[in-house]
Amino acid sequence: MEELFGITIGDSSGVGPEILLKSFAEGSVKAGVVAFGDIGVMEYYNQRLNLGVPMRKISRPAEYLAGPMNVIDARLLSLQDVEPGKMTAKSGQAAREYVVAAARAALAGQIAAIVTLPMNKEATQLSDPHFTGHTELIGEVCSASDVTIMLVSEQLVVTHVSTHVSLQRAIALAKKDRIVKIIQLTCDAMWRLKTNPRIAVAGLNPHAGENGLFGDEEIREIKPAVELARSHGLPVEGPFPPDTLFYLAVQKHKYDAIVCMYHDQGHVPLKLLDFEGGVNVTLGLPIIRTSVDHGTAFDIAGQGLASTASFIQAMNLAIRLARG
Repeated sequence: MEELFGITIGDSSGVGPEILLKSFAEGSVKAGVVAFGDIGVMEYYNQRLNLGVPMRKISRPAEYLAGPMNVIDARLLSLQDVEPGKMTAKSGQAAREYVVAAARAALAGQIAAIVTLPMNKEATQLSDPHFTGHTELIGEVCSASDVTIMLVSEQLVVTHVSTHVSLQRAIALAKKDRIVKIIQLTCDAMWRLKTNPRIAVAGLNPHAGENGLFGDEEIREIKPAVELARSHGLPVEGPFPPDTLFYLAVQKHKYDAIVCMYHDQGHVPLKLLDFEGGVNVTLGLPIIRTSVDHGTAFDIAGQGLASTASFIQAMNLAIRLARG
């Protein structure tokens, strides 16, 4: 059987299902895929958008058949349950279960990688108040505690020491051991994508602290982490002032990836450069997971307006990572 990739369809009220259907109809999906979702949801958008995608309901990846879209039916939502643009507890809970099922299939070696379409945090929190995001949920399923987000675009690659926490908590998490771990994960991922990658580490404070004038985290935690990583042979430099580092990476092509200290430090520049084409990769897992880097876009769900660009990039990156 050919190598298979699992696609979670995301929240049924959002743009995920239609993005997958549009990509399939356009012939943009260049590998065997199985969709983790509800076939009723897929039929709803297939009919609403008049896409004419042939579909086949299956119960596990081993039943895959080339040609139609194979949907591993979760049997949670019917065609009548779909409400484009409306936040519901049922759609949020179902989206969570699709991800759990796909992660378990990847752990079992039934699929080569997972590509996730967007969930809505608020909708999922209606049934799971502790839910914070895909990354944390998949990490929990995989029993992986040291996970982080890598964002990939053609111009820039960033990873993060912390992600979905307050800025105050992010500062507290910028510790030597955690930074070394993220540097290692970044290098491991980049070695699969590029020969001789160059990694830079951003400072936490303005001007990277300017020798302690604006904060001493660089002196106490970040620089010792970089020095330890370099002593282990990792191709990393820093810490550098964030306000110049992205220019050096994007305009001067001096670095291939940047280790950022917190969520917005990496997300803001990457989304400015490539909002529609950016791809999210979870590092630190025993499986491969990539994702679109956008949300459910409830305001345009079901209208056929959603861009497929980020999904196609996420799919292609999953293939590259799976094939080394």
